[in-house]
Order: sequence, then C-alpha cells, then structure tokens
Amino acid sequence: MHETLWICEKWSEEACDFARRRLHVEKFTPVGSYALRALVGPAEEEIEILGNLLLNEGIQRLQDLTMIATPTNNQTAGNPWANSKAQTGVGDSNTAEAATQTELQAATNRLYKAMNATYPSRSGQTVSFQSDFLTAEANWVWAEWTVATGSSGSPPSGTINLNRKVAALGTKASGTWTLTSQITLS
Repeated sequence: MHETLWICEKWSEEACDFARRRLHVEKFTPVGSYALRALVGPAEEEIEILGNLLLNEGIQRLQDLTMIATPTNNQTAGNPWANSKAQTGVGDSNTAEAATQTELQAATNRLYKAMNATYPSRSGQTVSFQSDFLTAEANWVWAEWTVATGSSGSPPSGTINLNRKVAALGTKASGTWTLTSQITLS
C-alpha cells in the first residue's frame, strides 16, 4: 500500500521581485523556494492533492533496486532517484493515469526540473521529492505531474517515471511554484 501527498506552493511575481530586491540581484534572476521562504515567508497559495498512481515501470525499478544492491558499496546497477538524477515533471495533459504510461502525456507543454538541494529525503516511511519551477518555467496549465529519474531535458531521455498524477493545480503565468511529492509506503 502507498499514499502520496502532492503540495504545490505558489509565490507571485511580486513576491519574487521583493526577494530579488532584498537579495540585490537583477530583475529577472530566478528566485527559488528556499530564498522565498526566508525573505517573503510562506507561499501566497498552497494546494494539497492526495493520491496518485504508481506506474509499472517505477514499481519494477523500485523492486529492482531492492534486489540489486551490492554489499560492498550499497549501490545499485539501476538509476536511483538520488538528488543528481531525480526530477519532478509537470505538463498540461489531463489524460487519465494508467499504470502502463512511461512519460508525462503532454505533447509540448511539459518540463522536468532537478530536485532542490537536500531532496529527495526520507523520514520514516515517507520519501519526499521537491523541485522549484521558476518565473520563466512551466508557464501553462498544470494538469499532470510525475517524479522521474534519468537524463535531463524535456522530455529527458531514458527516464523511469515513478508515478503520475492528474489534477488541476491552476495556470502558472509567472512567479515560483514549488512541487513536492510525499510518498509513503506501508
């Protein structure tokens, strides 16, 4: 059994501008969630969505990772969801989730972002993944999202998508939105 909580935090462009002024950086310098929390405070809007569908390829990779670890270095032959490889992806497709999917379903409006520093992280049986989508990034309807691992790019090549969720998070036009996935396995 598993449970996933997705959290989308939204800061306006005005909040980003305020943080830029406090940081003494140029007008269009991207501002991440860590700086926004420190300088502005909590996000102006926060949406929580419960649930998602684990995808077959992600489940299989999780199973592979539990079987491939070597006793000498505790590493795997697989492509782990480590900070250097994990990404959160968002897209504008509202195609229903299916366990056989291997990618976000959006044809063009999709973007994968690297994990924020210190993510993914684990507390108890909950693993959290988090990425910031900055002012000029992913400015479209957010209708689907995923946690993936693989090469960077949009879409990244050779990804393994752990999960996918379809729900309306709104339309991002500017500002910084932070997407966090908290997956609890029990």
